Amino acid sequence: MQSTKVASLSLLQDEKYATILCYPKYDSEETMKRIRQLERLGVAAVHFIGGKKAFGLSVLGKGHVGIVVIANTKTGQAALKIRRVDADRKRMQHEAEMLAKANTLGIGPRLIGKEKDFLLMELIDGSLLPDWIACLKGRNARNRIRNVLLDILEQCYKLDQAGLDHGELSRAPKHIIVDTLDKPKIVDFETASVMRRTSNVTSIAQYLFMKSQLAKILCHRLGHIDQKALVAKLRTYKHRSTRQNFDIILETCKLIQ
Repeated sequence: MQSTKVASLSLLQDEKYATILCYPKYDSEETMKRIRQLERLGVAAVHFIGGKKAFGLSVLGKGHVGIVVIANTKTGQAALKIRRVDADRKRMQHEAEMLAKANTLGIGPRLIGKEKDFLLMELIDGSLLPDWIACLKGRNARNRIRNVLLDILEQCYKLDQAGLDHGELSRAPKHIIVDTLDKPKIVDFETASVMRRTSNVTSIAQYLFMKSQLAKILCHRLGHIDQKALVAKLRTYKHRSTRQNFDIILETCKLIQ
């Protein structure tokens, strides 16, 4: 018999599903505490579908801090991030604050609600950036890629100017989703900070154009970029993060003329 893929809050008490709710170890008391939090968030059910696996159940994502699933709410489906019981933080408050700050800039999935062990966010219908690029075909593919990369860098510049450092953009494959309208969304603000020096533009530029497998693919799709010149422009920008120095980076990456 095929396992249930949608679990109501009452069904989440079953150990099979509660193990995800309290990942990675089932705890009946903790399960009930978390179900009460879900009730306050307005979550009615959880969908176990997605490209990752946790104890045999499909989920959208799995990381060091949390498990991401789809949740049913009164206003529609949303992304629900569940704090792992073995996470190196006791609550989701910091990530919620960082995401909320990014939202004021028009960046990231919209924060819908938060509890001690959960974040409820806008569900993004799209693909991770490397997958989106790999599947892109047609005469307009090059322009679409350029427009998305330009948008990503512009978002990173906004974050830099706001003093919010994402912290993971040098390892960006899992942190940028391109939606069905070709709009890139920066996600996962769990290690973001307003206390350290920002490096969003420099980190993402190095990832996209220098230090990744994707950089090799982009070189093939968009043409060669002078990496030595880019390093020099990034160094100048790091010293003085002005709009003029940022635009020079965009020119060096052949995203504007």
